[in-house]
Amino acid sequence: MQLFMAGAASHIDLWDHKPLLEKLHGEQSDFGEPVETFQDGLGPWMKSPFRFSPHGQSGKMLSEVVAPLGDCVDDIAFVHNMVGKTGVHSQATYLQATGFQRPGFPGMGSWVSYGLGAINENLPTFVVLPDHRGFASNGPKNWGAAFLPASAQGTTIFPQRANPIDDLSARADFISALGDREGLAMLNRMNHRYLQERPGDSRLDARIRSYELAAAMQLHAPEALDISGETAETMKMYGLDRIGATYPDKINPAEEAEYFGRKCLIARRLLERGVRFVQIWSGNDNGFPRRNWDSHEDIERDHGPLAQGMAVGTAALIKDLKRTGLLDDTIVLWTTEFGRMPSTQGQKGRDHNPYVFTNWMCGGGIRGGITSGESDPWGYKPLDRAHSTQVYDIHATILHQLGIDHTQLTVRHDGVDRRLTDVHGHVLTDLI
Repeated sequence: MQLFMAGAASHIDLWDHKPLLEKLHGEQSDFGEPVETFQDGLGPWMKSPFRFSPHGQSGKMLSEVVAPLGDCVDDIAFVHNMVGKTGVHSQATYLQATGFQRPGFPGMGSWVSYGLGAINENLPTFVVLPDHRGFASNGPKNWGAAFLPASAQGTTIFPQRANPIDDLSARADFISALGDREGLAMLNRMNHRYLQERPGDSRLDARIRSYELAAAMQLHAPEALDISGETAETMKMYGLDRIGATYPDKINPAEEAEYFGRKCLIARRLLERGVRFVQIWSGNDNGFPRRNWDSHEDIERDHGPLAQGMAVGTAALIKDLKRTGLLDDTIVLWTTEFGRMPSTQGQKGRDHNPYVFTNWMCGGGIRGGITSGESDPWGYKPLDRAHSTQVYDIHATILHQLGIDHTQLTVRHDGVDRRLTDVHGHVLTDLI
């Protein structure tokens, strides 16, 4: 499963402690080389507004706003030398989500669904839980099937809504159960007749399968999304002990914990029912006030609540998966489109930094309590610039752990054998 922080979460304010920035805070930044920023982010060096402290037997330094994950760091492998290709949100989001920085390519969950197939015929193989405020940059194109069979695309679920799955059930007063069944039966006959006349077109076949899946989901999805039977202890662990509370307009940790925690709890329930791939998003597309990780103006104001809410839900999910034994078979990937600069933008913000950022993974045979690859003392670029990590390496490693050789999972499209890792990618063997 994948946790995606939309807007670009700051590695140096969450996971990648930089004592040098504390020492140089306020001094004019000097990178020793020309630096291209997205906006105007070359102000003085800026230390993190959050305190760092060691956690776990590994002594991993974590920011106070992700401290709930301190109990899990010995299960996590951090990769601090990730590099991107662009500082533009939409392109960078595509790159992390699909392996390409332009539209028209399948999301990672679609490749996994296509390669491994379904476990449970009553639920989708690939489920997406977007931010409750709306989609991130590119929207559903991040989890589309592109040239793979259309049935491999992600199914969006908004668990906080009264109707979590759009158009799953007929809601008009004049529609009866019998009429609904007979209408679907007639539609099914027409679709199969049309399909027989047009072999080789996967779109209608996927639509037919979606109707069949929808019929099964009408019975099984409500149970999977119903958290009323969870214990009070579990609800509190996921930050769901204040459901129904009234929150202020200002972004705040309790509200973020409730919304993100609910998605994490739903993710656990989906995974234990056989959903292959679950993708959880934090943050929507650009807007003001900020409700994503794009903290150009104020890192403390925006990252603080988002990070605390994310950490509560994520820590609960990892602990829950470990408790049930599912963590042995489930890889959790935390990612974002790029990092943020160690210099200031304005007084309190940080500009985009595609030159280095952090991913982390746990579960599914990933070695915990380690760091693979480091950034330089400022958190500006990889410490070893000749040996950085790219998204292709992360994807190759995940596919390897799922029993798939990333160079062999290919689909010919427009005369090219396309794959999730393009023509790149190395399995990160030190993480296994």
